[in-house]
Amino acid sequence: MTTTTFAVLVPLLPFLGAAAGLLLGRTGPRYVRPLAVLPSLASLALAVLVAVRQGGGTAIDSATELTPTGSVPIDLALHIDGFAALVAVLVGVVASCVQIYSTGYLRDDPRYPSYAALVSLFTSAMLLVVYSGDLIVLLVGWEVMGICSYFLVGHYWETSEARAASIKAFLVTKLGDVPFLIGLFALGTDAGSFRITRVLGAVASGGLHHPTVIALLLLAGVAGKSAQFPLHTWLPDAMAGPTPVSALIHAATMVAAGVYFIARLLPVFQASSAVMIVLAVIAAVTMAGSALAALAQDDIKRVLAYSTIGQLGYMTGALAVGDRDAAVFHLLSHGAFKALLFLAAGVIIHAAGTNSLAAMSRMKDLRARVPDAYWTMTVALLSLAAIPPFAGFFSKESVLGAAEHTATGHAAHTPGAAGWIVLVAGMVTALLTAAYATRLWLLAFRGHGTEAPDHGRQPLVMNAVLWVLTIPSLAFGLTYGVLPDWFDGRSLAPELTTAVLSTGLALVGALMTYGAWRHTTALAARVPLGAVAAHPEADAGLVEAEAIASHTPAYGDIAYAPDPADPGRLLLGPLHRHAAVGFHLDAVYDTLFVRPVLAGASLVRFLDREVVETYVRGAGALPRLLGAAVRRAQTGNVQTYVSALLAGTVVLTVAVLLVATGA
Repeated sequence: MTTTTFAVLVPLLPFLGAAAGLLLGRTGPRYVRPLAVLPSLASLALAVLVAVRQGGGTAIDSATELTPTGSVPIDLALHIDGFAALVAVLVGVVASCVQIYSTGYLRDDPRYPSYAALVSLFTSAMLLVVYSGDLIVLLVGWEVMGICSYFLVGHYWETSEARAASIKAFLVTKLGDVPFLIGLFALGTDAGSFRITRVLGAVASGGLHHPTVIALLLLAGVAGKSAQFPLHTWLPDAMAGPTPVSALIHAATMVAAGVYFIARLLPVFQASSAVMIVLAVIAAVTMAGSALAALAQDDIKRVLAYSTIGQLGYMTGALAVGDRDAAVFHLLSHGAFKALLFLAAGVIIHAAGTNSLAAMSRMKDLRARVPDAYWTMTVALLSLAAIPPFAGFFSKESVLGAAEHTATGHAAHTPGAAGWIVLVAGMVTALLTAAYATRLWLLAFRGHGTEAPDHGRQPLVMNAVLWVLTIPSLAFGLTYGVLPDWFDGRSLAPELTTAVLSTGLALVGALMTYGAWRHTTALAARVPLGAVAAHPEADAGLVEAEAIASHTPAYGDIAYAPDPADPGRLLLGPLHRHAAVGFHLDAVYDTLFVRPVLAGASLVRFLDREVVETYVRGAGALPRLLGAAVRRAQTGNVQTYVSALLAGTVVLTVAVLLVATGA
């Protein structure tokens, strides 16, 4: 079989597995679990084979016309270069691990068959995005992922949090997809084709007439899909879904799609210096803001969600300085350790027996109860904090090195200002990332909260998957010397200056957090946990944020008190309450968009009810009154009819005489 045939089967097998899973889902786990796991594993094996055959050499291109359009044609096309080959392997690895893990995590869930089928469909859609050589076919996978995320985030639809989160994720991403679609049509029209290779050829020859407008439209869709400022607010709320779904969305699908899209079409964005500056600003705000928010969250999954937003900011920062090699390197590295972080958090939640006990302030003595999660999550957090020699160190340093290269004026087609913006924000975020990673580790594994009931040891498959993902979290960064052969050939080796500076900042962040934890722990020994704060009104925003995170009521008879042993409160000070609610961005959107729309809807309803409906009722009432008058005249009495006829004749006669006399 040819490489093209294998490549077609890579997204097709999970799709067939999803279809079969939906059809045979009611037959029981005898068929459902194999249909969930085996297609993903087979797709992974074929993706590895395609990557080996591609070998980082000449891109594999194959196309056939899908349908005549009369103008710009749409092709069923494949374009597999080194970037696509390796990202497809990442998707296959994470999807297979999630499916295997889910057989244990959701073994008693009555909706597991539909869940597994949707995960397979999600995987197929992402693989279609990765391998597609035509922008319209890519758009199909892009939108299928959106609807899959809606159903999977809302898997626990019995809870109001899950229902609200699924709707919010769908609406916010669609808000970005509308300009994204317009941008794709404009790009295809300017280039005369939706084929990616031809679009890039048109860019190289100066064939784009409106590069800034097109790139900004496309960037709106990327910001929504990859949870970048200001369309990132859906991702933390999406933690209401099952934890394995969070691992899939954050590590290999959905949010990775936007970064991958820009990497594929980077020359389109580089055609406008203004767009590169905008991209750098978005990356900087996303990085720093999400890191501050992560430092204030109590729910372990929300910490990881804001962490994902920040790491995606690093990737978009690398793209903003024109280095897609560094962006995809960090995408691959982040996929491994972020999947490990979420699945390890799932083990913790599973041990507690409920998703509502993910609040780190309530955790106690978890090292002994979940040793596998303890050791593997420690590795993943070290990788997240970019501590050498873990994978995250090498990939994050490639981003910072690229930013320094651009800032010092050594990069063509990219403004030096973009380099400085990304470099400064990246350094600040390195300190904050190490701080919230250390805080998570201390509160989760050395906390002094209330011990939850022990629900027994986790299924073997869950812990086995953690150890499998530990390997790339440890060693993948060492491939920095090999990956340039698969990419554009740029060096991914750490730069001495940025490596020393960022690592030093990371250590400072970790030590500051540890010192704050020691101080707050000593304070907590004198303040009983659960005591009502002296000034609870000062923490109104924090109460709401942490109540949502822990699925407890924000208002009512339950007195809430934050954990006095939380070092994040000491480190952030007055900023803590604002960071805990994502700097009130949801409230801003509510004021600027939601309330005006609701007010407009109320006005339309009032006009419809009081004006339009009144007019319609009046228009119908007049004929009804006339009909009633006529109906009263129809008595059936012949004498009455004759009398009326004579009276009318007399009146007409008199009228005629008067007219004649007047004449």
